[in-house]
Amino acid sequence: MQHPRQIELQLEGLSCASCVGRAERALAAVPGVAAASVNLATRRARLELDDAAALAPAIEAVGRAGYPAALDSTRLSVEGMTCASCTGRVERALLALPGVTTAVANLATRSVTVTHAPGISPQALAGTVTRAGYKASAPEDAPDAPPPEDEAGAMRRRMILSATLTLPVFIMEMGGHAYPPFHHWLMSMVGTQPLWILQFLLTLAVLAGPGRIFFTIGIPALLRGAPEMNSLVAMGAGAAFLYSTVATFAPGVLPEGGVHVYYEAAAVIVTLILLGRWLEARARGRAGQAIRRLVELAPATARVIRAGEPVEVAVAELVPGDLVQLLPGGRVAVDGELVKGEGAIDESMLTGEPLPVAKAPGDPVTGGTVNGASALVYRVTATGADTALARIVRMVEDAQAAKLPVQGLVDKVTRVFVPVVIALAVLSFAVWLALGAGLAVALVSAISVLIIACPCAMGLAVPVSIMVGTGRGAELGILFRRGDALQRLADARVVGFDKTGTLTMGRPALVALEVAGGVAEDEVLRLAAGAEAQSEHPLAAAVIEAARARRIAPAAASGVSASAGRGLAATVEGRAVLIGNARALSEAGITPEPALIARAEALSAEPATPVHVALDGAHVAVMAMADPLRETSAAAIAGLHGLGIQTRLISGDVQAAADAVGARLGMDHVTGGVLPEGKLDAIRAMGEGSVFVGDGINDAPALAAAETGIAIGSGTDVAIEAAEVVLSSGDPASVPRAIRLSRAVMRNIRQNLFWAFAYNVALIPVAMGVLVPFGGPRLSPMLGAAAMALSSVFVVTNALRLRRFS
Repeated sequence: MQHPRQIELQLEGLSCASCVGRAERALAAVPGVAAASVNLATRRARLELDDAAALAPAIEAVGRAGYPAALDSTRLSVEGMTCASCTGRVERALLALPGVTTAVANLATRSVTVTHAPGISPQALAGTVTRAGYKASAPEDAPDAPPPEDEAGAMRRRMILSATLTLPVFIMEMGGHAYPPFHHWLMSMVGTQPLWILQFLLTLAVLAGPGRIFFTIGIPALLRGAPEMNSLVAMGAGAAFLYSTVATFAPGVLPEGGVHVYYEAAAVIVTLILLGRWLEARARGRAGQAIRRLVELAPATARVIRAGEPVEVAVAELVPGDLVQLLPGGRVAVDGELVKGEGAIDESMLTGEPLPVAKAPGDPVTGGTVNGASALVYRVTATGADTALARIVRMVEDAQAAKLPVQGLVDKVTRVFVPVVIALAVLSFAVWLALGAGLAVALVSAISVLIIACPCAMGLAVPVSIMVGTGRGAELGILFRRGDALQRLADARVVGFDKTGTLTMGRPALVALEVAGGVAEDEVLRLAAGAEAQSEHPLAAAVIEAARARRIAPAAASGVSASAGRGLAATVEGRAVLIGNARALSEAGITPEPALIARAEALSAEPATPVHVALDGAHVAVMAMADPLRETSAAAIAGLHGLGIQTRLISGDVQAAADAVGARLGMDHVTGGVLPEGKLDAIRAMGEGSVFVGDGINDAPALAAAETGIAIGSGTDVAIEAAEVVLSSGDPASVPRAIRLSRAVMRNIRQNLFWAFAYNVALIPVAMGVLVPFGGPRLSPMLGAAAMALSSVFVVTNALRLRRFS
C-alpha cells in the first residue's frame, strides 16, 4: 500500500482564523489531497497527497483562494543530455519528486529549471537527475561552466582522433569500390584476413576511444529501459562492429554468403556523428553569445576615490555610496548617480539606441555603458545582482530557459520516438530476413534505421531558436521576461497603449512661446525662469528646463508668492512678474492682449495648457505647456498598422486630450477618462491577441490582464514586474520591432520543426528499404550517420540566422 506523501507549503496573505479555514477548504477540495492543515502562526500548510500530481492543482487552488504559495526556483546544469528524449526523462524524473511543481529541461543550454516547494535542496534535485542517468550540478557546488568554445574544442579533438583512425579503414574497404585495381593490389600485398584484423583494431580504437561516450551513456540508458539518441548510435555501431568481429574471427557461425565485414560503417558512423556534435557545439556557442557579451560588459576593476585619491579596486568590492572616477572612454562599473562633470554616455548595450545620451550631475548611469570624452565622477547606487545589467542577464536567462506551448507537440512525439525507432529497426531486420534477403542485408537495414533517426534535431528545434531570438532581442533593447511571451506576442491582433509616459514623455514641457509688445522671447524666458526657480509646481520645471535648453541663466527673484489655481507673482531684477492663467490676469487688473488671448485659445485646442506672462502690469507673452509626444510614437503606430495590427489608446486623461493624441497618431480607437479598473474592462474587450503597453504603477493590473504586457523600461519597477516584455529603451517604436522579432522566432521554430519531423518521416522508410521493391534506393549506415549529424547542424544553423534580425 502506498503511503500518502507529505508536503509543506509557505502561504502568503494569511491573517486570521477565517483565512486558515478558507485555505484548508480550498486545498482539501483538490482530488488527490488526502488531508490539509494550515498553521496561522507559521503561515505553513501541510498536505498529505495520495498522488504527487495533485500538488500543482493544490497550489493553483490555494492561490485562487487568495493565499499564494511561495515557491522556490532552482536551475541545475545537466551533463549528458543529447536529444529531446533526454530532456523528457530529466523532466519526468524531477516531476516524480514530491514537492516539484514544474521542471523545464533545455537542450540548448544543457540546463533544467525546477519550480518546487521550499525545503527541497538543490542537491536533492541534482541527485534525482543524476540517478536518472544525467549528471547534474547544483548552483553552489557546480564548477564554473566552461565556455562553449571549450566544449566545441573537446569535441573537435575527439572528432579529429576518430577521423584519423577511421580514414585507413575507410580507404581499405571503400577504395576498391572507387578504383578496382587498388583492391586487387591490396589483396595481393596483404591478404583478406590481415586486412580485416587491421580494420578490427582500428575500429576498436575508434569505439573504445573517441566513440566511448555513445556507449557509456547509451547502453546504461538502454538497460534502464529509457533508450535515447546515444543508445541508437551505440546499438547501430555496436551491431556493425560485433557482426564484423564474428565474420573476422568465427566466420563458420554465419550462414553461407553472410561473411562480410562492416568495420568502416561502425567507424564512419561514430566519426560523422562526432563531426555533427562538434559543429552543433560551435553553433550553440554562437547562439549563447548574447548573454556572454552582456556579462563581459562589466569591467573587472574601478577607480574609487579614497581619501581624495583614486584607487584601483575590484568591482566586487564596491559598495553603495562609493565615489568612482570614470575616465574618458571608460566603461561604467556598476549603477550610480553622476555627481561631477557633464558628458555623453553610450547606452546602446542597454537600450539598443546608437546615439550617446547627455548626462549631467543628478542623472543615473548604468553599469556596462561606455563614457564619452569627459572625465566624470559618480556615486554607486547598486552593485552585484541589483544592477540593471544583472537584471537584464537574469531576464534573458529566464526567457531562454522557458518552454513554449509549441514544445508540447515535440514532447509527445519524443517520449515514444526512440522506442518506436528500435521497434522499426527490429521489424526491418525481421522482414528482410523473412523475405530471404540474407542476414547481412537485414542487419544493414536495421542499423541504417537506428542511425538515421535523429531526436537531436527535434530537441534543439525550439530552445535554440528561443536562445538566439531572446539574445538578439536583448541587443535591441527588447527583453522577454518570459519565454512563452515570444509565442503569444507573435499572435498579437490588437495593441493598446497608455498615453502618459508611454506615447508621451510623461512630463510637461514648454512647446510654444508667443510674445507681444516688442519684448524678446529670451528675455521673457529669463525672467519667468527666475520667478519659477522658487516654485515646486510641475509647470515651473518645464519653464526652467526650456531656459536651460536655450542656455539662458535664470534671473534672481525675490518676493515670490503663489496663488493656488492662479499662478505666482515675483519681483525679478526690480520688475514685477506675473505668471498664471487668464483669471490671474483679470484679478491683477491687467488688460489682456487680444492676439495673445486668441493664441491661448488655439493652444488649448491642441491640447496644451496656456500660461500667461505679464511684466510691470502689461500682458507680454503666453507660454504653452504640454506633455509632448515621444518622437517615435507616430512611427510605432504606423509600424503596427503595417503589420496588420489594430491600435487603441486607453488613457486616464480626459476624452478630449486622448482624442487629440489619438488623432495625431492615427490610432484606430481611443478611450479616455478611464480609471485603472476601466482599463481592465477595456483590455478584456480587446479579446484574443491583446497586447497592452504601459509604464506606470496604475498600468500594472492592465499589463497583467492582457495576453501580453509590454512595459516601457523607463517606467516603474511595478509595471516592469507585471509585464512579460520590457522595452529597456523606452521607445514605443520597439513595440512593432518586438512583434516582428517574435514572429521571426516562431517562423524559425516552425521551419526547424518541419525539418526535424519531415527528415525522419522521409528517411526512416528509406533506411528500412521500403522503396527497394519499387526500384528505390537502399540507404547505407554511413549515409544515415551523415544525414543524422547534419540534421542537428541544420536546425542550429537555421536558428543562428536570427542573429541578423534588425
